[in-house]
Amino acid sequence: MVRRRVGHTGPMARQAPSPHRPRRPVRSVLRALLRPGPAPAGPERAPHPWARALGMTAVVLVGAWLGLLIVGNVRTPVGPMDTTMTLRPSLTGGTKINVSPLGALRLDSHVAPLRLDVDVDRLDPARSQALVDNPERFSGLQDQVAADVLDGTTGLALRSCVAVVTGATALGLAVYRRPRRALAAGGLALALLAASATSAAATWNPKSVLEPKFDGLLTSAPSVVGNARSIVTEFDVYQKELARLVTNVTKLYDATSTLPAYAPDPDTLRVLHVSDIHLNPAAWHIIRSMVEQYRIDVIIDSGDTMDHGSAAENGFLDAIPGLGAPYVWVRGNHDSRTTQEYLSRMKNVHVLDDGRAVTVAGVRIAGSGDPQFTPDRTVVAQGDPAERMTGIRLASALRDQERAGTPVDIAVAHNPAAAAETDGTVPLVLAGHIHQRKNEVMKHGTRLKIEGSTGGGGLRAVQNEKPEKVRASVLYLDRGNRRLQAWDEVTLGGLGLTTAEVSRHVVEPPPPAPAPPATSSSPSP
Repeated sequence: MVRRRVGHTGPMARQAPSPHRPRRPVRSVLRALLRPGPAPAGPERAPHPWARALGMTAVVLVGAWLGLLIVGNVRTPVGPMDTTMTLRPSLTGGTKINVSPLGALRLDSHVAPLRLDVDVDRLDPARSQALVDNPERFSGLQDQVAADVLDGTTGLALRSCVAVVTGATALGLAVYRRPRRALAAGGLALALLAASATSAAATWNPKSVLEPKFDGLLTSAPSVVGNARSIVTEFDVYQKELARLVTNVTKLYDATSTLPAYAPDPDTLRVLHVSDIHLNPAAWHIIRSMVEQYRIDVIIDSGDTMDHGSAAENGFLDAIPGLGAPYVWVRGNHDSRTTQEYLSRMKNVHVLDDGRAVTVAGVRIAGSGDPQFTPDRTVVAQGDPAERMTGIRLASALRDQERAGTPVDIAVAHNPAAAAETDGTVPLVLAGHIHQRKNEVMKHGTRLKIEGSTGGGGLRAVQNEKPEKVRASVLYLDRGNRRLQAWDEVTLGGLGLTTAEVSRHVVEPPPPAPAPPATSSSPSP
């Protein structure tokens, strides 16, 4: 039997919902809710203004979010890395750096309803190899990264503006079916983005990089390398501890009764020989402590104070005038002409090159800079032949000083190959370069002293299995003839090790000249 429902007919009649009849789509509901104009006939009423405003807000937020999600990202290189930068809605803001598959780190860089996501996609092999092959590019890497980040964020800002406007406008047009309403939604989305950017700029915190939060496998990073603030703090403690050890060991050394017989006279000239600092800031604390404890008259640096010789490294040299003694310096193969020019303008610093000689604290010193600058891979290194030629020219300058009546007491060259060519022209020649301490009297009587690394190989030495030791020497010269009488070798523990050792060496007196043979007054048969 078929049953029919009998009821009223006409416009007010209601039809029972059929189980097979689809419901009204959400878009139609929103459009009906937000459609302006006169109230429809019947019991349905126009939506409340607050409801319309809430609906418009929902359209703007959802549309802007969809726009950012779909097209609001920028792929940009940052140094040797390829990255993707994206803006994401967030309640707290900040920056998230994703390093797949290791995890992520978060920075409280700003407070805004937007978070900056940076995905490290890969390390570009070509750009990475270029850095390895040309270490001089590291000097400009910081500027390059800063420029890359600026270009990336600028591009991201423009793309995000287009994304939020397009997303909100498209969704507004789909919901309202009216261009004016759609354009209003796009304008509101752009205003919201501008307000968020203003909030981020006002709350920008550059120090947030010192306190990152790690996720994933990177959670072990603080325990392995320490956060930036603890590294700075602990390194400062380390270098001050080394300076304190130098002081204590020196006092103990002076007090013990088991020293060699040599006791330096208070008027003895004292020269501190350092070399191959390689940008290690701890070296300045150690040198300053030794100058005070040993009452140093002059410091001689046989080169490689820098790593890449770039202008960006020059600020590292600003500690030299405050070391407490005149500073004599020759260029090493890691020191550029830019480094040399910067040092030559400093007060109380004497730069020696091309055999130039100066008298400092009563000691006549001459030296030549290294002819090669090895960080510059555009020039083919000439090796030991170039070093020996520099030594030959230095020896010629030393002979010229002798003929002029101003003989040189100490010659300085960075490379031992150059220093060896001065044999017979000067009593003492100093060198570095090989990061090993050596001492020998050469064939024609010149003593060659090679110093180890006063910077413990520099900060690059942390890559070594065992830290390289910090080495420097105190030379005692007779004030009358400026000849070497004795020297102390100071050896400190490398990066992270607080040990100190001082050993004294006394120059053996030359053997007495053989007596002339006795002559007989009687005639020979």
